[in-house]
Amino acid sequence: MGKRTRSQRRGSSPKNKVSSHRFPASNRIPRVYDQIGVVVDLVHSPAHTAPLAKIKFDDGSIEHIAAPEGISIGQSLSFGDNVSLSPGNVTSLSEIPEGTPICNVEARPGDGGKFARSGGNSAVLEARMDDRARVRLPSGRIKDLPANCRATIGVLSGHGRTEKPLMKAGAAHYRAKARGKLYPTVSGVAMNPVDHPHGGGNHQAVHGPSSVSRNAPPGKKVGNIAPRRTGRGRVREQETE
Repeated sequence: MGKRTRSQRRGSSPKNKVSSHRFPASNRIPRVYDQIGVVVDLVHSPAHTAPLAKIKFDDGSIEHIAAPEGISIGQSLSFGDNVSLSPGNVTSLSEIPEGTPICNVEARPGDGGKFARSGGNSAVLEARMDDRARVRLPSGRIKDLPANCRATIGVLSGHGRTEKPLMKAGAAHYRAKARGKLYPTVSGVAMNPVDHPHGGGNHQAVHGPSSVSRNAPPGKKVGNIAPRRTGRGRVREQETE
């Protein structure tokens, strides 16, 4: 018998799980309204690509949000409606002017933020339509969201993080270790047939279908898992013609 596949091993060993002490806090917009908090610290988190701003409110509660560019320790941040367009303030999309860069945008009111959360990223509010708001995401995709969803004003800090080369395998190892990733990884096509469903053959290629069912057993669940569609897109074929 061959060895277990990567997907099987990751669910059975604590070696591939992330230690909880590595994460200072989660990046979520706190559920507070019409309050003012003070930035008491900027915290480095190995799990996030941007630093976290530690915010203290008048009632003594502590919350963390991803820090946009331009905020500093001792700065006051406003949460609620009728806030100024200063980096770090949090308000609903209905209160933000069109063309304003925003980050950590909620997909549903009160979910804490789902879009534009990576270091250096930002979305842009393009239009407001009654109870909906049209937002251009960092990928360029346009998405209509409820107008009462909240967002943070500004561009997330941490820009240029990917521009620095890793230079050596040790740097890649520690980056993967901080995020609980399995490193290094070997492609399935480079393995033997007994070790991986994609292994074997005279060339390193997937010999056969690469799509598998969502209900496939762990030893077979590799490749494209329950893809929405496969093959070339119909629109691209028309463009090439």
